[in-house]
Amino acid sequence: MSASTYLNYIVNEIHTTVAATVDDNGLPVTAAIDMMDWDENGLYFLTAKGKGFYDRLKKREYIALTGVKGDDTMSCTAVSVRGKVKELGSDWLPRLFEKNPYMNEIYPTAQSQKALTVFCLYEGVGEWFDLSKKPIERVSFPFGGQKAKREGYFITNACIGCHVCEAVCPQSCIDFTAVPAVIRQENCLHCGNCRDICPQKAVTWEK
Repeated sequence: MSASTYLNYIVNEIHTTVAATVDDNGLPVTAAIDMMDWDENGLYFLTAKGKGFYDRLKKREYIALTGVKGDDTMSCTAVSVRGKVKELGSDWLPRLFEKNPYMNEIYPTAQSQKALTVFCLYEGVGEWFDLSKKPIERVSFPFGGQKAKREGYFITNACIGCHVCEAVCPQSCIDFTAVPAVIRQENCLHCGNCRDICPQKAVTWEK
């Protein structure tokens, strides 16, 4: 699936996310933030200019967020995104209020809406994680011009095909049809068991 599929899922299926910014002491601060719209340029959300959240966005110009959908852990899907943000201002408010009419109950008058401003998360990377599937499904995706990054556990040419790691892989996602064996990245939990047990030290973490 393309990045737009995941951005659409965040807005229309999850909507309310937990977003993290960094304060003046370098410590993380979280807040529940609704992702109100998306397009090919990124994710859109709003906040009041008097909030600490606004101050942190302006100072750092960066955000990380996660949203989860599901009735319980084993039926849930999660999408995490992190990247650069920029302030678009109040001109975008009518668009977000039209798509999210509940905002009129929170800020019912034009005067009260003057406190609001819109931000766009315009460049970054994300990860889709689906626990409802067997084996689990994991997909990383870039958007907004960000380049795809290779991240995860990989088996090097030091592998001798001994199958020792097979017993400790919780998702059975190591393919032994060739040597070196290959970890199916789309099913890997990133637990590190294979690296810890490999007698040849053939498994590496790459980022």
